Amino acid sequence: MNIYIGNLNEIIEDIHLKEAFEDYGAVNTAKVIMNRYTSKSRGFGFIEMPNEQEALKAIEELDGAEWVGNIINVKKGQK
Repeated sequence: MNIYIGNLNEIIEDIHLKEAFEDYGAVNTAKVIMNRYTSKSRGFGFIEMPNEQEALKAIEELDGAEWVGNIINVKKGQK
């Protein structure tokens, strides 16, 4: 399942996303979207988790949580 994570602190990198979501299960990919001109985070990213039940639990528990000073938005991503 593809998961969207929004309102990320600019210091968050791919590895941080992966580690946070691995608490809920296997993670295939983790990607913070970067501005190609400034090389800074655009404040959102995506996680791909193979197990739908684990992904839904991660969404339920992390949506609205505080992470590195920001309240993050976690939602099912579009394909």
